[in-house]
Parts: sequence; C-alpha cells; structure tokens
Amino acid sequence: MKLTEPVPGGPCWVELSTSDVPAAQAFYAGLFGWRSETDPRPEAGGYTTARVGEDAVAAFSPLYRPDQQPAWTVSFATEDADATADAVREAGGTVLTGPMDIFDQGRFAAAADPSGAVFSLWQARAFPGAGRFNEPGSLGWTELRTPDPRGALAFYPAVFGWTVSATGPFTHWGVDGADFGGMKEQDDDERTEAPPHWLPYFTVSDTEATAARALTAGGEPLAPPTHIPGGPWVATLRDPRGARFGVHTP
Repeated sequence: MKLTEPVPGGPCWVELSTSDVPAAQAFYAGLFGWRSETDPRPEAGGYTTARVGEDAVAAFSPLYRPDQQPAWTVSFATEDADATADAVREAGGTVLTGPMDIFDQGRFAAAADPSGAVFSLWQARAFPGAGRFNEPGSLGWTELRTPDPRGALAFYPAVFGWTVSATGPFTHWGVDGADFGGMKEQDDDERTEAPPHWLPYFTVSDTEATAARALTAGGEPLAPPTHIPGGPWVATLRDPRGARFGVHTP
C-alpha cells in the first residue's frame, strides 16, 4: 500500500482475537518473526502486542464471548472516534462497542458496515498505531470481502472520505489517492464459509515460502500463491484456530 504511517481514514492497526493466544504467538512468530509482549495489568485482559524489532505491528487478544469466532480485525484511524461512530450510524452501519477510552492509549470503537463486515476505529493518544507498514512482517494491504460492493462504495467514502479507483475489475480504496486496500465481491461459496470481513495482508519476502511454513505449522490454504499481473504475489490462509489472513510480496 502507498501509506507508510497511520493517517486519518487509513488503516492503523490489526488485532487477532483468538481462542489460544500463546499458540497464536508461536504460529505467527514462525511466519513473521514477531516478538510478543503481554500487558501485565489485569485490566488489560491478556492483551499482547507483536513487534518487529522495536516497532509494534499487530496484537493478540483472547476471545471475549463464548460464541465469538477467531478473526483478524483492521482498525482505521480517526481524529474523533465519537464523530466517526456517528457517521457509521448515519451511513447505515452499526456501532458494536464504544467509543471508549483505552487507558491513556487512545479512544476505541468497534463497528460493522451494512453487510456485517467488522472493523475498528482508533483515535490515537499515547499510541498512534503500527510502527511500520509495507515491510516484512507488517501490514501491507487490506481487503474488504463483501457480497454488497455497491453498498460498500456508498458506506465507506461517506464515513471516512476515502477515494475510490479501479484497476480492471478491482476496486481500490485510498486516502487522498494513496491506495491502502481494495474490495472483492464474495461469491456464494465464500459467503457460506465466512461472513463479510476485512482481510489483512502481511508483507513477506517470499509468499510461496511463507505459505509453505504456514501449512507445516497447522494452517490451511484458502487461495494458493498467485502472481497478480503487474502486481504482487499473494496468498490467503487460515491459521490453526480458523482466523483468515493474507500474505503478499510486492
């Protein structure tokens, strides 16, 4: 993606909710070389930050509801979480949690677009978001999987002011023309397997080798390593607890 740091409207963080945080730490450390640190405060609920070098790049958290499925969630930066939450409602989406303060780190809300795809809002204070993008082990792209592209094209620009462009059949999302992600329409088979969702892609130096390591470590392939003409190598995977994610090599 063309963004290199958190900016209002752009992706700023990714977080995995999972049924087994230690197992997830081991799995993703094997793929991306992440070093993890768990917040020791009881009120943090086991929240664990993954780092590449000294830079925070992602997080793990336990599941908070018995019926919750393991999944990655993409957070988008905002200068005013309350105002953006209002914009979500006005555009036909749902605010699921918050807005609420997270210690001195920032203000957070969880939301869903009209099709049900979940995302988060983050108003930074002490914590701005990911410390690197587009480098091995860090977020490099985000993709909305939805059965309702037309509805998404109305919803997200209304909430975030995103720019929209197209390359052939692919829709790209951007902030002031700087693309950070895209959209793919779900077919009936995919929608049966997974609800609408945001899929994070992590940058790697070798997509094929990373996909092979994921399978050896208990992950599953969803789409094999593929070269997009004029673009990156990409693959989509499911980790051992069922959370979907992608990897790509620019």
